[in-house]
Amino acid sequence: MIFNPLTLRGAFRIALEPRGDERGFFARLFCTDEFRAHGLVPEVVQMNTSFSREAGTVRGLHFQRAPAAESKVVRCLQGAIRDVIVDLRAGSPQFGQWEAVVLTAEKRDMIYVPPGFAHGFQTLLPDTELLYLHGAAYSPEHEGGVAHNDPDLAIDWTLPVVNLSPRDAALPRLRDLEPLAL
Repeated sequence: MIFNPLTLRGAFRIALEPRGDERGFFARLFCTDEFRAHGLVPEVVQMNTSFSREAGTVRGLHFQRAPAAESKVVRCLQGAIRDVIVDLRAGSPQFGQWEAVVLTAEKRDMIYVPPGFAHGFQTLLPDTELLYLHGAAYSPEHEGGVAHNDPDLAIDWTLPVVNLSPRDAALPRLRDLEPLAL
């Protein structure tokens, strides 16, 4: 795996290092030792998938508060997304800043989202499916989120937003949240 740091400290785009022949290829998707060597949270306690039928679907921006704060590794298995992360860490000089990367099934890269970040995405193609590795189990009492259309964030969603869940439509603005303690 090749770990490429993003602008937001602690976040990475991870590229595969496929080893191939005429049959296809083999590539490592996760290795505790490699994650630990880059100072990342190597635990995986939950694995989830997400499928969205329509291009333009937005899910997020979601996070979990301590003590259930989670890291995520996200990979697009089918289709394509614009993946967005927002730094919500208390005391971070990058608090409230966001970054976006495009993940596609064809490219097979991933994003590492550290604890203390909100995460969301917009599907760029219909029938898009994601795989998530989570560093903490889902805890409803610790879940939170930030409005995808918060004018203080001014996130540039590539397509018109469709299929927003009622929960996501009701998320608060950044200014109404406490920074996340880790």
